[in-house]
This record gives sequence, structure tokens and C-alpha cells, in this order.
Amino acid sequence: MNRPAQSNLINPALAAELRDACQVIRESESVRVVVVSGAGNAFSVGRDSPPQEPDGEVGGKVGGKLGGSLLNDRSAWIKQLQVANSIAALPMPVIMSINGDALGHGLELALAGDLRICSENSRFGLNSGSQEQSPAGFPWDGGTQRLPRLVGPAWAADLILTSRTVDAPQALAIGLVNRVVPAGDLVAETQRMADSIAAGGPIAARYAKEAVIKGMDLTLDDGLRLEADLNVILQSTQDRAEGLRSFTEKRTPKYSGE
Repeated sequence: MNRPAQSNLINPALAAELRDACQVIRESESVRVVVVSGAGNAFSVGRDSPPQEPDGEVGGKVGGKLGGSLLNDRSAWIKQLQVANSIAALPMPVIMSINGDALGHGLELALAGDLRICSENSRFGLNSGSQEQSPAGFPWDGGTQRLPRLVGPAWAADLILTSRTVDAPQALAIGLVNRVVPAGDLVAETQRMADSIAAGGPIAARYAKEAVIKGMDLTLDDGLRLEADLNVILQSTQDRAEGLRSFTEKRTPKYSGE
């Protein structure tokens, strides 16, 4: 995300760029791991302000409800900024390299990844910052659904209802992030994480991601069946055969993704 002067606030243009990038990545057979980060000193601290009334006041209420024109503008604005689903739908593992604050919409994007590594000066929160305190500040890019699946309903309710932020050590303690590293080591540690994933079979990594994500919405028995089915399919791939050969020949495997 490349709006460093605005701390990578999500606006329609940036959201469109992210969605377009995700589409290109989905169509690529050579991409094994995706890393998302922010330019400058922040990951992303929210989103631009929603459409306002001509006098500059947010609300546009008529008879206690939003006026029809403003409501339509808000709905269109929300659709323009929604991008987390595009990231979450990527079939390959996605690492969120969080180089500073991930607040409001920025945290919603971070939640769409599979792994989160952050610098020790990072902070995390939903409904944080002036852009998030408006009536349109209710999390609507997956925050209310992905956060409880990650940290549990109690911590999710705490972060959403109180609008408070947590620092990097606490984020690690509640399971919001996987690793915390010194700011100067973030790029190198992210690269090591990505390399370790990319060194394995890309098909196996995609199947593992599918089993974990889809399995959370299934019963245990159905999840076990999904795991078994994917394992059977994996046995028929050239990468599986290459893995066995490389082990027998005591060499590093060369996976082709086939």
C-alpha cells in the first residue's frame, strides 16, 4: 500500500489497486506466497471519510434516517472500499507484514491474511482514529467476522465495543499476530517466513490453507473428510512424486506446482 503521506488510509483508488493486484495474482500459477505491507511508518490507519452533506456534517438524516441520496452515496462508497474479501480469497498463503499501526480498516485488511508478522512498535484496533468514529465506522470489511475467529469472541467484543488499541506484545498474547520482531528486522524476518513457505510444495500449501479455512465452518467429521479428500488429490501430483524422490536421493526438492 503506497500512500505513506496519509499513513496508507484506504481510499477508492487504493482499494481498486489492491483488488486488481489480487486478480492478477489469482490468475498467476507461479506465485507461491503473497506479502502485503504498507509504505512508510504505518501499515494502514483506517479509511478516508465517507460522503458528507453539503454543509460538511456527516449524517444526512431525514426523519431520523439517512436521506436517500446520501444513503446511496454511502452504499456506493462502501462497495468501492471493500477489499478484504479479495485478499482472503487468494488461494496461496498470504503474509501480512505489519510495519506500524494497523487501525480500523487497516486491521480489517490485516485480518484477511493467513499469517501476521509485525514490528514491535505496531498497534492494533478497530474503530480507531477519527475516520472510524463516524456512523460509517462500524466494521464492514470483515472485522466483526474475522476477528472473533482469530482471537475468540471475548477479545473481539472487547476490541470492537471499547474501540481501544493493543500493542504488539498484547496482540501476540491474544493470537492476533504470529510474530513480533524489532522494526529493523521486519523485512528480513518476513522474507525468511515467505522463503520457508515457498520452499515447500505450492499445491500442498494451497490445500493446507483450504483445509484450515473451510474446516472452521464444518463439523469435525466433515473437516476430517475434507482433509482426507485433499490429501488423496495431493498424492496424484508430480510435486508429491518429486518430494519422495528428493527424500530418497537426499537432495532439496524442486517443486513445479504440478
